[in-house]
Amino acid sequence: MATTLAPVDSREVIRCDRCLLVQFRTSNNLCRRCHGSLDEDEPEVVCTPPPPQILPMHGNGRGHLNLAASIRSLRLRNGLSQRQLALRMSVPRTYVSKIENEKATPTLSSLERLARALEVTVPDLLSGGERNRQEEIAELLKDQFIAELLPFVSQLNGLQMSSVLAQMRDLTLRPRRTA
Repeated sequence: MATTLAPVDSREVIRCDRCLLVQFRTSNNLCRRCHGSLDEDEPEVVCTPPPPQILPMHGNGRGHLNLAASIRSLRLRNGLSQRQLALRMSVPRTYVSKIENEKATPTLSSLERLARALEVTVPDLLSGGERNRQEEIAELLKDQFIAELLPFVSQLNGLQMSSVLAQMRDLTLRPRRTA
């Protein structure tokens, strides 16, 4: 099933309701990504799902590892451009672009170089570098300032929290005056 968005030059632009790809209506009325029917009144055909893939090349990545998004997320989190990441890996920038756009699948050695360049392990790279909540809390509590604030935060109401947050923003945005 698809949602009609807008006609463009007598071609119908639609969004597949399964994979959310925005596309022109195809002549066979099948989605270009998930190959599901774009017709509203056509019944769903139930198929057995394909076996899980470790590194999907196409698709929306739901239920599967989305390596491209993981790499892009880690790269941006580290504040790196594609060119900077490519330099760290000793590969062309276009190779990084192809990996992030699912046009190329990295080899195991490329995964190792990617992980090293992004300063994570290969398992972290494959999981998107997502740390669990407990690890994030433990890391925050190591900060002396945060640890000292914590007992007071639980005593504040919503308005007080908003006020403190606004004051902290102001303190960091305005340059300090020296006497």
